Amino acid sequence: MSGFGGFVLRRVVGALVTLLALSVIIYVVFYVTPGNVAQITCGPRCSPEQVHQVAQQLKLDDPLYVRYWHFLQGLLAGQDYSTGTSVEHCPAPCLGLSYQSDQQVTDLILGKLPVSFSLVLGAMVIWLLLGVGTGVLSAWRRGRVTERALTAITLAGVATPVFVIGLILMIVICGQLQLLPFPQYVGFTDDPEQWAWNLLLPWLSLALIEAANFARLTRASMLETLAEDHIRTFRAYGVGERSVIARHALRGAFASVISLNAVTFGSAVGGAVLTETLFGLPGIGQELVQAVKVVDLPVVVGMVLVIGFFVVVANAVADVLYAVADRRVVLA
Repeated sequence: MSGFGGFVLRRVVGALVTLLALSVIIYVVFYVTPGNVAQITCGPRCSPEQVHQVAQQLKLDDPLYVRYWHFLQGLLAGQDYSTGTSVEHCPAPCLGLSYQSDQQVTDLILGKLPVSFSLVLGAMVIWLLLGVGTGVLSAWRRGRVTERALTAITLAGVATPVFVIGLILMIVICGQLQLLPFPQYVGFTDDPEQWAWNLLLPWLSLALIEAANFARLTRASMLETLAEDHIRTFRAYGVGERSVIARHALRGAFASVISLNAVTFGSAVGGAVLTETLFGLPGIGQELVQAVKVVDLPVVVGMVLVIGFFVVVANAVADVLYAVADRRVVLA
């Protein structure tokens, strides 16, 4: 198979291999560590009988490769867990059971994903519009007052923590001006209008930070493209500056923007911990923090696997999208 279909197949196979390698690394980091793995997995409040039960479930007496195979088998085919009085089946992809709540980690994560997706998708639209727009304007007005002002704003955005922006927005918009209520998550299916209004400040807080990175990257990529010979040729033939910027220079920045957006989106799904905690959003990031506090290892491992999955898949999708935009990538 050759051409675009072969390129997509290679990216899919590469993503699967990366996910397999990621599962190995995560398993080794969390389950092949010095100390009492069963005690760490079960948590500090477990009784000796519960720790022994966890050790049997993890098959700690088996060789390492056998233990990893059981872990991988649970992800691909599901697994049975003994609760002491009964046997509970965990369907694939099985990420284990929370030893704090006795809830399947997969169900717990699926319950938190809509909140994290709501936050990241809305913020992504804003950071792309603001970031790419600011980067284009900054490159177009290079050397002028506008470019210097935008550069200063961009640097300030990169240097400012998200919780500072979030607090300022809540104090000014919700407290002093009272334009919006203090954010309280409402499900989209319950009330779409309130869902959007309550997520507006979290969207802005997360987007303003990420937009600064996209603005810097877009500006740098466009300035590099504008310095190339074919751009000077277009200008020499009398092509308008707006046409040069929109049709040629901006296209040169697409690859970098697509790649950065993939990494940012994948990591933000579970990595927007500060934003979710600040605004009280019950998403994956906040759940990961709670799991770390109570040393609920199955939940931590499941969350890290899911975050890694989104990063890998987002990068694979970004490669395919860039190949659609520029078929020369397929031939490379």
